[in-house]
Amino acid sequence: MTTSQPVDPTRAGNHFFSNYPAYSFWSAEQLPEVQKMLASTPASDAPLILYVHIPFCRQRCEFCFYKVYTGKSSSEVRSYLDALLTELEAAVRAPYLQGRCPDYVYFGGGTPSYLSSDQLSELFSAIQTHMGWDGVKEVAFECEPGTVKEGKLQRLRDLGVTRLSLGIEHYDDEILEIAGRAHRQSEIYSAFEAARAAGFPQINVDLIAGMVGETDEGWQDCIDRTLALGPDSVTIYQMEVPHNTTIYRRMKEGDDEVAPVADWETKRRWVAAAFEAFEGAGFKVGSAYTAYRGEDTRFMYRDSLWHGADMLGVGVSSFSHLGGVHVQNHADLEDYQAPAIAGEAPHWRAYAMNEDERWRRMFLLQLKLGQIDPGWFASNLGVNPAQEYASLLARHRAEGWVA
Repeated sequence: MTTSQPVDPTRAGNHFFSNYPAYSFWSAEQLPEVQKMLASTPASDAPLILYVHIPFCRQRCEFCFYKVYTGKSSSEVRSYLDALLTELEAAVRAPYLQGRCPDYVYFGGGTPSYLSSDQLSELFSAIQTHMGWDGVKEVAFECEPGTVKEGKLQRLRDLGVTRLSLGIEHYDDEILEIAGRAHRQSEIYSAFEAARAAGFPQINVDLIAGMVGETDEGWQDCIDRTLALGPDSVTIYQMEVPHNTTIYRRMKEGDDEVAPVADWETKRRWVAAAFEAFEGAGFKVGSAYTAYRGEDTRFMYRDSLWHGADMLGVGVSSFSHLGGVHVQNHADLEDYQAPAIAGEAPHWRAYAMNEDERWRRMFLLQLKLGQIDPGWFASNLGVNPAQEYASLLARHRAEGWVA
């Protein structure tokens, strides 16, 4: 096999990646590597993250490409939670996880706030029974503004949630409607006010640059409203149109309601304008898509994950990264629940990395922070990225990509 450097320079665009190696390399054939890893003991004292996936939503967003379910009854939600907790109970018996308490807990979806207050109490209590909770430094929880009132928010705070993330996305009701979002502007303000009253140490808001119908004036209004709202941190995504979304299908069919999505240059300009405004208001830029007010409002889960933490994911389609092995659960609800409720691992596909792939993964993840920590690589992986990638970094430095 021969390799060569790309002839054309990289253009601004969607080069976002969530993991390495790519999911296309993961397979069921590598699942035995997961059991081998779980039967071992940790080779380091890496922090442990627990990710809990709640796949339910009030309605599906037009741009959503995740595995989510709408219209599920209370009994169906109960069955799912039973399977998830049975999966967790079985997982923590493995030598690799036995006796380890999570340092960080993240509830994602879907819409975790879709659950009732009583369901949330039962879920938190069961997790603490299976894993312990005393060493947890951060409990992050995603919310859709229209699913939370004063009572549920206070329950979440009492249960120990420290970082509440509100999926605002935008303030314009027409843009929200076109995007298929279930909430409206009025619910954003009522949810944020109630969250502040509940006393969460950190409230994050999510925005999306480039939603269908967006304009320069509309995006500036979105920035101004967010600054006036006063969150502790902001996450800004760029609108994407994956092929497995409703909006993609409608665009292909020529639905007049769906306007063209802004190009990448425009979206990057909007994101840059937002970060400039937030920095002017005292925020610090923490990554390619996050800004925060102070060190006590950094997203610890993310920072830990991008510095080599182990992560145990439970729930349908969830991902784990443990001891250098990637694994994903079944993405179909029935395929997931059947083995999980029986106490069997509901794993679908996996990938065991070699040493070279491990440090390449960490290099790419830390690039998302805008800087590489050479000391971390030296102490944790025994490599020096500046030496390993000397020629590549020199070329990118000449092109103005790195300093």
